[in-house]
Amino acid sequence: MYEHPLTDGTVWLTRPTGADIDRIVECCQDPEVQRWTSIPVPYARADAENFLDRSVAPGWADNAPVWAIRTAAEGRVDGMVGLVDRGVRTREIGFWLAPEIRGRGLMSRVIRLVCEFGFAPEGLGLARITWRAVVGNYPSAAAVRRNGFHYEGLARSGGVQRGVRVDEWMGARLATDPPGPVDGWPQ
Repeated sequence: MYEHPLTDGTVWLTRPTGADIDRIVECCQDPEVQRWTSIPVPYARADAENFLDRSVAPGWADNAPVWAIRTAAEGRVDGMVGLVDRGVRTREIGFWLAPEIRGRGLMSRVIRLVCEFGFAPEGLGLARITWRAVVGNYPSAAAVRRNGFHYEGLARSGGVQRGVRVDEWMGARLATDPPGPVDGWPQ
């Protein structure tokens, strides 16, 4: 797949590069990023290098892109969002944001851009984008709920985070679902 940057003029999504490694390492020291994602803890420079080599590069090659989230066209990394291949015309969205930019509605913008690209025939032409998160990750659930994702249930011991089984919430949005807020999510 060709690299495909996305922007709405407030957030810019571009492929992360070696120049972003130090900032990725810095962001991945945040306790909330560590709490809700499956990144290695502690997170070191070698982990960021492996992420670029083993996730980003193959992802772009296999229509499962990973973007750095930036709040300026040539700005530093403020987060990450990616689409993991989950079968025919299906991808799973995953994301995190640096603590200093949370609470400004930026992740909702990011998810909207990624979904528009993912569902567009000239983008990835997906039929379904799934989401899952460790139970209790309300900020992540709120961001996808605002973007048309429907809650699909609880997977008891459905995930593994650093060797420990965890319960997960699951949700999804279909290409035919409207992008606005959806009810029926856990409180």
